[in-house]
Amino acid sequence: MAETKNTSKAFKLNTGAAIPAIGLGTWQSQPGEVGKAVEAALRAGYRHIDTAFAYGNEKEVGEGIRASGVPREDIWLTTKLDNPWHKRAPEALRRSLENLGTDYLDLYLMHWPSSTTPEDLKKHYPDWDFVDTWREMQKLMDTGKIRNLGVSNFGIKNLERLLNEPSCKIVPAVNQIELHPGNPSPKLIAYCAEKGIHCSGYSPLGSSDSPLYKNETIASIAKAKDRSVQQVMLMWGLKKGWSVLPKSVNPDRVKANFNMDGWDLTDEEVAKIDSIPERFKVCGDAWLPVKVFFGDDE
Repeated sequence: MAETKNTSKAFKLNTGAAIPAIGLGTWQSQPGEVGKAVEAALRAGYRHIDTAFAYGNEKEVGEGIRASGVPREDIWLTTKLDNPWHKRAPEALRRSLENLGTDYLDLYLMHWPSSTTPEDLKKHYPDWDFVDTWREMQKLMDTGKIRNLGVSNFGIKNLERLLNEPSCKIVPAVNQIELHPGNPSPKLIAYCAEKGIHCSGYSPLGSSDSPLYKNETIASIAKAKDRSVQQVMLMWGLKKGWSVLPKSVNPDRVKANFNMDGWDLTDEEVAKIDSIPERFKVCGDAWLPVKVFFGDDE
């Protein structure tokens, strides 16, 4: 078997851009930790950093990028438009760029298909939804400050609606969704592939204290490979064809999650992980003013 080089692997988007296969996720990374994690990741070889305005850590992510010494042009940087900013996309972009200390983004995502009112986060605009937001986000491409545009947490139902709108002139380059062996979403993955939309997986390990860490199928494969269960799950995601965004602020785990070269999973091992029956979601939609998940992606 030829030696695999996943740390330099990238997936080609419908724009022609290439998104690095392995990125550092920063959701729920605490203040005082996330900057150091970003710096450690970039020094370890990562070239893909994912954040969001809603995480409240864009400034520290920017500090970590600068502290790493890695040139900005060598880094794929993603952030996201927060729900209460749907009617203020240009201002939201400006704020994120200021926070991050950069003049452009490699990828700007609509974080959720929920246009929440800033005055009350439990209410949705009666006269505005994600179709309107996407119409306005598309205009931001003309500023030169965004190189690729995408969505996050979009299931088939909402993607169908978006793509069938006459105002939708740009097909999202990426759909960032929760992807792990407990939430593989095969129908959604197939739908996105058909439409030319790359899927990027957040919570690829099933989040902190994941029940997948104790899964016997994954553990047996990990033992046979002399790898951690986390590494096996990340490799499974890469083999399935999506980019993975493991989150950690522990420098050793950050490095371990990037230790993806020189080994592989067989088709049989991938199929074994595919057959795991347990299903769970780390991030639901009960906190939103509208339903965004409809159980049609499995």
